[in-house]
Amino acid sequence: MKVSKWSERLFGTPLFDPVVTTSFLFPLLYLVAFLIIPVLAMLAVAFEYNGHFSFHWFTSILTSEYYISGPTGEFSRLVTLPSGEQIYYIQGVDFGVILNSIIVSLSVMILTTILGTIFAFVMARYDFPGKNIVRILLFVPLLVTPFVNVFIVKKMFLPNGLINWLFYDILHVFPHRIVIDGLVGVIVAQAMTYYPIVYLNAYASFINIDPTLEEQAENLGSRGFHLFRTVTFPLALPGIAAGATLVGIFSLEDLAAPIVFQGNPLARKLMSFQIYSAFTSGFNVGSPQLAALALIMLTIAILMFLGIRKYVSLRQYAMLSKGGRWKPRVARPKGWQAVLIYLVVLPMLLISIFPQVGVVLLAFSESWVGTWPEGFTTAHIQSIITQPDIERVIMNSIMYSTAAIIVIILLSLTASYASSRFKKSQLGPVLDSLSTIPIAVPGIVIAMSYFFFFAKVFPDTPLDPTNLLGFNPAMVLVLAYSIRRLPFAARSISAGIQQVHVSLEEAALNLGAGRWKALTGILMPLILLNLLGGAMLSFVYCMSETSVGITLGSINPDYYPITARMVELMTSAVGSANLAAALGVFLMTVQIIAIVLANVITKQRYSFIGLT
Repeated sequence: MKVSKWSERLFGTPLFDPVVTTSFLFPLLYLVAFLIIPVLAMLAVAFEYNGHFSFHWFTSILTSEYYISGPTGEFSRLVTLPSGEQIYYIQGVDFGVILNSIIVSLSVMILTTILGTIFAFVMARYDFPGKNIVRILLFVPLLVTPFVNVFIVKKMFLPNGLINWLFYDILHVFPHRIVIDGLVGVIVAQAMTYYPIVYLNAYASFINIDPTLEEQAENLGSRGFHLFRTVTFPLALPGIAAGATLVGIFSLEDLAAPIVFQGNPLARKLMSFQIYSAFTSGFNVGSPQLAALALIMLTIAILMFLGIRKYVSLRQYAMLSKGGRWKPRVARPKGWQAVLIYLVVLPMLLISIFPQVGVVLLAFSESWVGTWPEGFTTAHIQSIITQPDIERVIMNSIMYSTAAIIVIILLSLTASYASSRFKKSQLGPVLDSLSTIPIAVPGIVIAMSYFFFFAKVFPDTPLDPTNLLGFNPAMVLVLAYSIRRLPFAARSISAGIQQVHVSLEEAALNLGAGRWKALTGILMPLILLNLLGGAMLSFVYCMSETSVGITLGSINPDYYPITARMVELMTSAVGSANLAAALGVFLMTVQIIAIVLANVITKQRYSFIGLT
């Protein structure tokens, strides 16, 4: 057969191979068609003014005091209740929509980095009674219960909530009761939700530090905090920074916290909520100014993502220990260290998991007026299987997620195989970047880009989001889910492929097997556990997808996914927080089952969370 130079340059094989070519082209064309082109469609709208190319809409945003302004308002104030009692009402300061979003994102990154690093260092370096229980509790905040967990956080900081009961009534630490709202409420709720992501990345970094490096520093006289500051922390910093940046992107796109705290005007002055409110109100939803705002959000998220990728690549430290795998440094805590662990770290952990506990309590309670829920009932849980509208949204989400997982597996398998096995290909780095970049694209941006794309390409059809009564979001949601959740399965499958030596496939090829036979008969059985683990975890993320679900998915009530029904229950005047909590318990149950099975199958814990 004739050697093809273009095939070798593009696909890394001197001879044309249909399996290899398909492995490159299928994910590339899919990502271009349903990620790049929709964003470009939104780009075309944002840069058009009076029929010409223009920066008008970006200029109007960046010069408007509504979007960027100096600090206005009081960060906190003393408020007198009708009872005569005074409370501290903390809401934050207004800097405009764009700066508010950036400040909230940076604040959440700082808080989650502090919490996640503390928990990770304690778990990686100390062996203490109850450590296994603490290890399990640290995974509780990862259980996603959209909107309801933020609702519980808000209740925790009410005048009669858990925080004031504990620190004002019991411990007498606060001089006054405190109430958080606005931007501060959003920051606290997001920090309590996302800190485990930093914890997982930091923990992996700490246990992978070569102990001989710290021992050498100790031999030179470094001890205690100085050792941590100069050796341990810098070695773990790439992983910590990666987790923090991922949190920053999630904070930027989060809708749950702004929606729950929207009673305060400051919580509404965030980019994600501004775009969401246009969907729910129907006003200005297709405007070029909204497209420009979505592109500004996308630019910020991409810059954060690329910045940390560049930083991590510059700060990777090669650590090699003689004799193979090293044993992490674990010690029994000293007296004062044990006191800090049990009296500071553990109470912080218990407070941080209360939102998930509160979701369960709310689902089984008759009411929740004071500090604790009142009454016990299973009616809300029973409603999941007895109310037709609730049963319908669950089945919708299961169908959307299942269809998305099939696409995700095909995309992940082909993209990971092509980029991992054919490194000389010029398309390999492009494919690898395209399959990773969706993690940095805010969900609300994908929702906006799909709105413009499908409205323009499929007008007056069931795929047209502006056709409110006739719009069927099933295909649009499946496409959005498959793009949004692709990186998680792709990372799991890519890790499995890298663990299988290429010589096994080469041996099969040398013995006469075709490329397809080597792929299906050799490689796929060896990475089956990684494939199943990635599929289950991606399924969980699809089921709890918020941004796309409550925008495009909420246009036609007949096709609601779970999250669209949950936000309706939380915000509607005739809604029920208890029923939303019951749906949250259902999602938590699905997640627990998937996480346990994924850990048992892949023999690893959450290696999919991170940027490195």
